[in-house]
Amino acid sequence: MTKHTHGVNRRSFLKTGAAAVAAPALVSTKALASSGEMNLLDWSDYWPEDMLAAFTAETGIKVNYTGYGSNEELINKMKASDGSGADLIGPTNNRNLQWGPLELLQPWDMSRVPIDRANPAMAAIGPDGWDFGKGSTWIPHIWGTEGMAWRTDLWIPSSADGVPSYGEIWAEENAGKTMIRAHSGMLCAGLYMETQGELEPGDVWAAYGSEEKMREVWGKITDWCIARKGNLKLIWNDADSQKNGLLNGGVVVGQTWDGPPLALKTAGEPVTYQAPKEGSMAWVDGLALPKGAVNIDETYALIEFAYRQEPAGKAIDTHGYNSPILGADAYAGAAYKKNFQEAYPGDALANLNPWPAEPPWYADVRTEFVNRFKSA
Repeated sequence: MTKHTHGVNRRSFLKTGAAAVAAPALVSTKALASSGEMNLLDWSDYWPEDMLAAFTAETGIKVNYTGYGSNEELINKMKASDGSGADLIGPTNNRNLQWGPLELLQPWDMSRVPIDRANPAMAAIGPDGWDFGKGSTWIPHIWGTEGMAWRTDLWIPSSADGVPSYGEIWAEENAGKTMIRAHSGMLCAGLYMETQGELEPGDVWAAYGSEEKMREVWGKITDWCIARKGNLKLIWNDADSQKNGLLNGGVVVGQTWDGPPLALKTAGEPVTYQAPKEGSMAWVDGLALPKGAVNIDETYALIEFAYRQEPAGKAIDTHGYNSPILGADAYAGAAYKKNFQEAYPGDALANLNPWPAEPPWYADVRTEFVNRFKSA
C-alpha cells in the first residue's frame, strides 16, 4: 500500500522520541509570582486535574480548562470569536492549511518556549508547516494514533496472526457491536477497500490532491459505508463516548484513538488497543496562541511546566496518549511500556499513516459525504 508521509516522518519522530534529555526549569520569577488566570481550550482529555492542580500550586496561576472533541469544533469556536476568548488552543498538525488563511493565530516567541526538550522531528512541524509569514504558530504537545480497540473478554481478531482489520468493524459477524468516528471511520474503510480491490491502491491519499479526485473516491467510500451502516452500534465524537461505548454501550470492537482504550487498559478494564493491518492513523496535536490571547505570561508559564519530563510523563497514565517531550515516558507508570509494545507489534510503527495536510476545500467536501452517510 502506498503510504502518505506529509507532515511527520513516522520513523524519525518515533526513533528520536526514545532519547532522554534532562531539562532545567525555565519558569520566570514573574510567572512564579503570578496569581492570575489563563484560559485553556484543548482536547477534552489532555490535561489531568492533578497536573493542572500541581501547576497552580507552584505558580499561583489558575487554569480555566474547556474541552472539545474535534478540530472542526475548535476552528468554529475561533472563527466565531475572531480568535478571542482563549489564551491557548490545541490544533492538530495536519490542519495547517486550514488555519493559515484564517489569520487567527499569533506567532510564538520561541525564546520563551523550551523547544529543545521536544522530539526534534515533531518540533520541526511548527516552522515547516505553521509559519504563516510572521514566525511559527504551533508547538507539539501530544501525539497518538487511531486504530482498533476491543473488549478482550468479548472479541478477538479473526485473522490467524491476531492482527485486526478495519474491515471487521463493518462485518456482518460483528453487526450491532461496533463503533467509529464518522469521517475517520470512512477514510479507514477506504484503506480496507483498497486491500479488497474495491478502490485502487493509493486512492485514499490521492483524494487529497484535487476536489475532483476526492469526489470520485469518497463517492465510492460513502456508498460502501452506507450499505453497511446498519452494522454499526455507535458513532462517537470524543474520548468519553469511546470509553462509554466499550464499557457500557454494548460495543465489542471499534475504531478509536489510542488514548481512551489504553487508559481503560491501564485501569484494569478488559480493553485493549492495536494497530490494524492497514496501518494506524498518526497525528500530533499541538499548542497555539490565538490572536486574541491576553494572559500571555501565564500561558508561557504553563508551556514551560507542560514541557517538563515529570508532569508530561505522569499525565500519560491518565490520558493514555504519548508525549513528544524527550524522556517523559520514564515518568509514566510501568503499564505504559507494555501497552505501547502490545499496541504496535512487529512492523506496526513503520506502517503508520500520518494524517495528510488538508487543503482548505477538503474538510468542506468531506463534510458533504459524512452528512450523506449520517443521514442515510
